Amino acid sequence: MVSKKRFIWIARDLSKCSGCRKCEIACSLWHENRIWPEASRIRVFMLVPGVEFPHLCAQCEDYPCVEACPVNALSISDETGAVLVDKTACIACGQCIDACPGRIPHMHPAENYILICDLCNGDPQCVKVCREGLWNVLQIVSRRDHSYKLYARKPEEITRNLVVKIYGEEGERFL
Repeated sequence: MVSKKRFIWIARDLSKCSGCRKCEIACSLWHENRIWPEASRIRVFMLVPGVEFPHLCAQCEDYPCVEACPVNALSISDETGAVLVDKTACIACGQCIDACPGRIPHMHPAENYILICDLCNGDPQCVKVCREGLWNVLQIVSRRDHSYKLYARKPEEITRNLVVKIYGEEGERFL
């Protein structure tokens, strides 16, 4: 197993998200060379109006998506700890989606492989654009100082928590 000392992680302050979706644009530009939010490795969810948040790989400590892949198309970067996808090996079976506690991996909209945040080779573009916009929802931190469990949840669960945080207990009526 590779050492976690060097691994980076994207910390999130979800209640600061404005829903601008610039993170999706930056990601798709980096990976697809065009603005294509559907092919972004980060997705902004809005299940309740006014409650938007970025959802991306939480880099689980036990990597259930990697373990679930029947053809070894997923691996772990020795440099960042991010999940890497071998597009040519992926058979788009979806077992990694089912294994993920947040159901974060998703299919590429035009090709037959899975999309998972790869941390842009250690220089996450989503973090850069979020920082440049002064939202600071996304920040690069050392992985060893943070636990993935808060973010490795389904969008519905995260929405419920954010609604209560933003609107208080009264906000649950929106759900």
